[in-house]
Amino acid sequence: MRAWQAPSVPDVPGAAPRPVVHDTATGKPVDPTQGDERAALYVCGITPYDATHLGHAATYLAFDTLGRAWRDAGLDVEYAQNVTDVDDPLLERATRDGIDWRELAASQIDLFRRDMESLRILPPDDFVAVTDEVDRVAEAVAFLQETGSAYEVPTPDAEGDDLYFDVNHPTDAWSLGDESGLDRETMLTLAAERGGDPERPGKRDPLDPLLWRAARDGEPSWDSEIGPGRPGWHIECSVIAGDRLGLPISVQGGGSDLVFPHHEMSAGHAAALAHQPLAHAFVHTGMIAYQGTKISKSLGNLVTVRGLLDDGADPRAIRLALLSHKYSDDWEWFDAELTSATTRLATWDAWASGASAGHADDAADVASRIRARVSDDLDTPGAVAAVDTAIAGGTACTPELADLIDALLGIRLA
Repeated sequence: MRAWQAPSVPDVPGAAPRPVVHDTATGKPVDPTQGDERAALYVCGITPYDATHLGHAATYLAFDTLGRAWRDAGLDVEYAQNVTDVDDPLLERATRDGIDWRELAASQIDLFRRDMESLRILPPDDFVAVTDEVDRVAEAVAFLQETGSAYEVPTPDAEGDDLYFDVNHPTDAWSLGDESGLDRETMLTLAAERGGDPERPGKRDPLDPLLWRAARDGEPSWDSEIGPGRPGWHIECSVIAGDRLGLPISVQGGGSDLVFPHHEMSAGHAAALAHQPLAHAFVHTGMIAYQGTKISKSLGNLVTVRGLLDDGADPRAIRLALLSHKYSDDWEWFDAELTSATTRLATWDAWASGASAGHADDAADVASRIRARVSDDLDTPGAVAAVDTAIAGGTACTPELADLIDALLGIRLA
């Protein structure tokens, strides 16, 4: 599937330190490339049933920053992202709005592409629709059946039985809780809240996740070697990441609401399929609240990228507002965020245009500070502060420094 147009990224002299990031699984800072010259990134993509909100934007911006930092350190970056273009929330929204689910998905994917281009997010090398990978997912589920990691649950209302993953089946590279570190009670609560079905009868363990949903009347399905149906949520990412990037990848990324069950179960599927860990590090972005509640499609309290742009916001200011917060923190969006970022951007533009006098001697030191902050667990607020300090201290904006701000922070100054 087509991604979106890539922004140009300047080549900047020198090289940054290798980035370290916070690994959710261990709670420690790590170099997820483990010294390799290749960095492989997989970020869980959208379910395309509504507009791109600021929570989405912040997540893709965080991993855009990681990719930029890897490239600035001289690494070869390979990046894959899925689109869950068939899933219950999408089907429910299409039914509510009286629209074909494929038409709804296509329109929202196009909107997502436009938003990512506006924000100058680097596109993935592989932008993969789940509907294009159904055969591969079915092959993987068949393998899990053969090896004892998958089993059938009687499903009277379907054309066949649903297939589930046995979380207690022994695997070489994973056991339940390895990636999330959560206790069982918390897992059960989150599974019920985040797409699981712990109360379903017939499962071996309430936490066992769905691998394959057998065909039901009125639902999309595909013929396969395991019968008609469609993929479960977690297995799609395991298969796409493994096929496109090879395992283990450097970083599995997404919002913190994916820690469990999605990333935990994706790691379990990958281990059962490939006898390898899914990733060297699991990196998660914080949640953004608005009007006191986490921004959520299901709650409807959305601040959308498109809405801000339609109201006249400079996309650079949106990006700068998001970069001013630590990617892993939970925080709340206020209208003043954009006002402050717009004011800051105007100051940066004036500085870059030479409207403010300054001396160039310290520009290299400023560049080093920016690189050091970004490589230290993507400390973009620290990098933004380094630019502010340089302006306040009278350092001139050299072309090389402006290029570095563009290359690492994605802010092209006037």
